[in-house]
Amino acid sequence: MVDCVVRNWQGEEVGQATLELRVAKKESAAHVVHRALVRQITNARQGTASTKTRSEVSGGGRKPWRQKGTGRARAGSNRSPLWRGGGVIFGPKPRDYEIKMNRKERRLALRTAFVSRAEDLIVVEDFADQLPRPKTKDLAEAIARWGVEPGSKVLLILPQKEEMVYLSARNMPTVKLIGADGLNVYDVLEADKIVTTNTALTKIQEVYSD
Repeated sequence: MVDCVVRNWQGEEVGQATLELRVAKKESAAHVVHRALVRQITNARQGTASTKTRSEVSGGGRKPWRQKGTGRARAGSNRSPLWRGGGVIFGPKPRDYEIKMNRKERRLALRTAFVSRAEDLIVVEDFADQLPRPKTKDLAEAIARWGVEPGSKVLLILPQKEEMVYLSARNMPTVKLIGADGLNVYDVLEADKIVTTNTALTKIQEVYSD
């Protein structure tokens, strides 16, 4: 169980919130989180890289020169891997990089990663009504008031997509906005600070409690 201070739009402390999620045992936590992180990064690969072997390169049907008498090395095709423009030896071919990991283990890794970032977690009151229109400057100033240093990577978690917040945040290169039901290990670990509303924090504990 982790107790968090809740701040309002002005950055003032207005209450307390509790983060309580079941995490992996200390001796296996790093291993589980690492496996989930490697899985996510690897599964993002398209696996579409492809090169042509000597049988797929066009041309090469005629023997470049006769077998004997020229003084040059024997050659049967100008599409040999030894020739410029020839095929590629052991080059990449389309493949599936998918790594499997069961659902319970994935969710355990996500809970463990999230709780491990408790020191960098900032909980704020719902602030969608503070942005009646898209205003990047207002959101940036609020994030600074919440204690985030300029230039820090921020993961902003909302209970659901708020149009005005999204439009205000999309022009900020260091801020990534996601929903409470769309958490992933990579984003949680990459961010310098994690900002979540108290409603989103409640939803995270409901969605990922099992």
